[in-house]
Amino acid sequence: MMTTEALPVTLHDVVRAQELLDGVITVTPIEKSRALSRMVGGDVVFKCENLQRAGSFKVRGAYVRMARLSDEEKARGVVAASAGNHAQGVASAAKALGIKARIYMPLGVALPKLAATRDHGAEVVLHGHNVDEALAEAQRYADASGAVFVHPFDNVDVVAGQGTIGLEILEQVPDVDTIVMGVGGGGLLAGVSVAIKERARQLGREIRVIGVQAENAAAYPPSLAADALVPLKKVSTMADGIAVGRPGQLPFSIIRELVDDVVTVSEDALARALIFLLERAKLVVEPAGAVGVAALMEGRIENPGKVAVILSGGNIDPMLMLKVIQRGLYAAGRFLTVRILLDDRPGSLATISRIIAEHDANVTGVDHTRVGGSISMGDVSITVDLETKGHEHSEVVLNALRAEGFQPIVVHF
Repeated sequence: MMTTEALPVTLHDVVRAQELLDGVITVTPIEKSRALSRMVGGDVVFKCENLQRAGSFKVRGAYVRMARLSDEEKARGVVAASAGNHAQGVASAAKALGIKARIYMPLGVALPKLAATRDHGAEVVLHGHNVDEALAEAQRYADASGAVFVHPFDNVDVVAGQGTIGLEILEQVPDVDTIVMGVGGGGLLAGVSVAIKERARQLGREIRVIGVQAENAAAYPPSLAADALVPLKKVSTMADGIAVGRPGQLPFSIIRELVDDVVTVSEDALARALIFLLERAKLVVEPAGAVGVAALMEGRIENPGKVAVILSGGNIDPMLMLKVIQRGLYAAGRFLTVRILLDDRPGSLATISRIIAEHDANVTGVDHTRVGGSISMGDVSITVDLETKGHEHSEVVLNALRAEGFQPIVVHF
């Protein structure tokens, strides 16, 4: 394994960043997950950066970057771009350091993230339809105004600041075997891998570091395969915190040398992970912060041993949470929507309701339609939303309807 001394960010850089952050950030807690441990056959703990100041790990790198500016640079102010977490991290750090901050955020950014960034005292400018467009505009403003551009991941101080999470994990869980986290541009994964791999080498042991991406925003797997940055043509995921179409050059140079693997998870897996964290861990985590949990639940990480999952952020828009919960419940088989075409005669709906009730499912909505492209004269289409107890229970209800002569068409399962 390559020593970190040959890389652009070293263990020494991470240790110095930790010293700079002492008393500034929260040393976030470790929480054991018995439920997920049973599921994966190993010990699972959560590193709860969702409980960090400003709601995510981003304040670490932002503060380290900005604290090291000269007085002349601080006087010029800083500019950044983000969908939310880096924005809040920069705004929070700027307030603590007395620096003027201008933040570019994409149009349509979640209102709670927008409000929180402004509450920290930053000037917010809405621009572009994604983070990459906001980043480009922020760089243009920096070039024109002289403000210092604080990149969310492609900077040595930012990477070193994020790497302090790795040092904390080793102090809190010294016997950890695997560390899992989400990856967008790569600053967190790069920083943690520097801290972990060099410490592990000094201790004479192996600790795996694994990144996780949403499958519709996964630029790292093709980039690692090509050993070159491969930008994505399109990024589409609920995990806006890691919706980055092009890896950072500096993080990539570290990740390709140190990281053991980068895996991907589906949107349904993400939704199920968020439901799990809410129900079983009592933790509010945004989709980007839950990708590591999704990877474990989906069996994407083999032989994890004692694994620490970094829950990187908890800044989630309540409206998005509502949609994610609904999707997660459907994905887990706890909601079922069926459409049934039948003769329009009295008693049909009552019979369907009786079958559903007898099999311990709960009706949450009914749509009764006599007109439509596929409905013949004398027929009626009934769409029923059901609350069920999982995929097996849903199949029981469907089979019971079929046994009575109905032909239910599953709309959502």
